[in-house]
Amino acid sequence: MRGTTLLKCSNALISAHKLGRHYVNQYALPNLLSRGILVTHQNQRQRSACFTCGNIHRIGNRNNTANLYNSSKIHTSCSRQNSDNGPVRVRFAPSPTGMLHIGGLRTAVYNFLLARKKGGEFILRIEDTDRSRFVPGAVEMLTESLKWAGIHPDEGPGIGGNYGPYVQSERLDIYQENIKTLLENGSAYRCFCTPKRLELLRKEHTRRKEIPKYDNRCRHISDATIQEKLDAKTPHVIRFKLAECVDSWHDVVLGPRSVELWKHEGDPVLMKSDGFPTYHLANVIDDHAMSITHVLRGEEWYISTPKHLQLYKAFGWDPPEYAHLPLLLNSDGSKLSKRNADVDVESYKKKDIFPMALINFITSMGGGFTEQHEGMWSLDELIQRFDITKLNSHSCKVDFERLQIFNRFELHRHLESPSERMNLVASVRSKLATKYPNEIARTLSAEEIIRIVKWAKDRIHTLDDLIGQSYSYIWARPLLTLKDIINETECDEKTVMTVLKNTLSTIRESQFDAETLNSLLRQQGKMLKEDVKFKDFMKILRTSLTGSKEGPPVAEVMLILEKKETCLRLDYKRLQSA
Repeated sequence: MRGTTLLKCSNALISAHKLGRHYVNQYALPNLLSRGILVTHQNQRQRSACFTCGNIHRIGNRNNTANLYNSSKIHTSCSRQNSDNGPVRVRFAPSPTGMLHIGGLRTAVYNFLLARKKGGEFILRIEDTDRSRFVPGAVEMLTESLKWAGIHPDEGPGIGGNYGPYVQSERLDIYQENIKTLLENGSAYRCFCTPKRLELLRKEHTRRKEIPKYDNRCRHISDATIQEKLDAKTPHVIRFKLAECVDSWHDVVLGPRSVELWKHEGDPVLMKSDGFPTYHLANVIDDHAMSITHVLRGEEWYISTPKHLQLYKAFGWDPPEYAHLPLLLNSDGSKLSKRNADVDVESYKKKDIFPMALINFITSMGGGFTEQHEGMWSLDELIQRFDITKLNSHSCKVDFERLQIFNRFELHRHLESPSERMNLVASVRSKLATKYPNEIARTLSAEEIIRIVKWAKDRIHTLDDLIGQSYSYIWARPLLTLKDIINETECDEKTVMTVLKNTLSTIRESQFDAETLNSLLRQQGKMLKEDVKFKDFMKILRTSLTGSKEGPPVAEVMLILEKKETCLRLDYKRLQSA
């Protein structure tokens, strides 16, 4: 790289950063100072980069440089400062442990919106290093759910890109190579503690009512002992040396944060005994290797941030900017669990929820836009109005009834679009072929189906509602006899026959529109008031037409069935012979 210098010493590797800036590794600086080595810049001035913020500080002597480092207070507040100078690169990195949860979809959507808003790239990366939780077929389900939602990665498995492979289990050699750097510069060490010892340690901490954590015992074993155990092929892991410091950083969503991680955790495992990295190591290496500039992830990963920042510093890399999205909660305040089968994307797909209805639903919770998110927004409108700095920092309670409202909005939008209307027709026909394989459903034209959907649009939330039991009379003629109508309405045969005969005769000879039908029904009710009460009159007609005593107004039912089918269902002769 132009204008950079690489300096090596026996205990550390100091590497220069992009844009001609130099970064001093926290573990290497004391060694450099003791040897009188200063990092130099191409302009030959004596300069050093603050390992806190990456800014170049001019120095006159090594005592000034020493002020940058204090072993008891390593400040880690700053993230990548040059993210505005290059393309935004974000990633969605799910684990293939099952179907995509709506919380995961929300994370993917916000990453996608940021990438599109900034003209950057959205990467899909599969984090499958925990093989015990791997579910066969989960990767395919994840990618299919994203595709269904209209969230298309620029790079990822099956797509390609310049930063692959995009599946962590295919990147093991990369992790093995990078862990050597941490071992060589003293940031990591081999731990030979057995599972039995670790379990006893955990129980002892529990007995003392202390925070269970590793006691860092293997930090202090000699090189000779390490070599002896390696020669004996003793199983071991590689742990990271947590610094005893206050880790501080600025979260785009949560604001300034400070954590003394070492007080709550022992040295974490980076590489497992099977050669697979843990989440923390693979995550940091991959984000750096793939030039990720912003990490938008769920708030549950917030506590991992100081650990990741320390890893970045141990490697001598600039960290990305972090933004932790607020948790999604049930109405009772409990965390929306991935184990709840009703909150995975596939279940909503099966329930006939429109993709954009689901996306509007999950983005309407938690802010993130330049104006109040009300009504339905297209994907382009979501991108245009997205503002990462306006994301809320507090958790969101999920009101699933609002999803039904959004889906109705989207149904209305589909009805207004010629191309989307034909998609509705195809969807309805597919459902009808499965549920009502009879003559009525098979012979309906596209225009008739659209007419029915338009009539029902304010009564239903999904197309499944329209195909369901409440509206089954539209698609399938009720299997009724005259006796069934008598029993259902609790009216005698004479009354039922009188209503059917008079109504059928009148309708056959009249115009068939809403105004005419409503007028005719009122007139018929008055004419027959000596023989039948008006409520029984309407009950007989509704039962004959729909098979139920309850439902929409009779005139509306007649219109939706149209004249020919209405007359057929009121034909008392057909009912007598059924």
